[in-house]
Amino acid sequence: MRFPRILSIFSLLLLAGCSTISEDMTENWSVERFYEEAKSALDNGDYAGAIDKFTQLEARYPYGRYAQQAQLETIYAYYKDNEPASAVAAADRFIKLHPRHPNVDYAFYLRGLATFNQGKGAFEGIFKQDRAKRDPASLRESFNYFRELVTRYPDSQYTPDAIERMAELRNNLARHELVVADYYMRRGSYLAAANRGKYVLENYQRSNAIPDALALLVRAYRLMGTEDLANDALRVLELNHPEHPALASLKSGNTAAMDDNGKEQ
Repeated sequence: MRFPRILSIFSLLLLAGCSTISEDMTENWSVERFYEEAKSALDNGDYAGAIDKFTQLEARYPYGRYAQQAQLETIYAYYKDNEPASAVAAADRFIKLHPRHPNVDYAFYLRGLATFNQGKGAFEGIFKQDRAKRDPASLRESFNYFRELVTRYPDSQYTPDAIERMAELRNNLARHELVVADYYMRRGSYLAAANRGKYVLENYQRSNAIPDALALLVRAYRLMGTEDLANDALRVLELNHPEHPALASLKSGNTAAMDDNGKEQ
């Protein structure tokens, strides 16, 4: 049975020949041609192809504005290709190599953006999954990246969006603390729950979780038998958030947890 073996060898030679032809296609490409091909792939959503072409461009032409632009575009391509770790690594590299580049703020922004979406499930947008119930590590990382952008480049065109995303991240991080606090409450660990509530008040003062943190403190302190602290938290809640759905129940002395609609769980 020599025929299949001959056919197999012929196929391998054909593939090797095609590979050689493919490699030869870019042999005489100018830096402009490389950039045009890579940008075209990027614009058409072929992010892996764009990354490959930008990488080849930088390897063939490592100096000059095209190489620097290729590095920036590569960060974006990794971000769009849902490879946050590679996007962050590429951004870190660009920032280190070109700290005075006029568009270095874009690298800072993309770094935060890549981690902002990290950990989102494929169906999160459809089923409205709560990001506060996920591992908060990527949320903290993204917040710190955006904060560095805002601190270093307050006048950057990307700073307003970064500030908005920081507010969302702050809310998610604060709500994550309350998710953990609720876990402790359900298991009778009231001191641990109260500490989580206090942490929210001390570290996320501008978050939308503050009213719920105060309500949680009222319940936790009452269950611990520390009525003075419970009454202090209740007064602050009533003074600053009189519309809170749990307020009436808490004022009546109830310690039951409330859901998002203000109903006892």
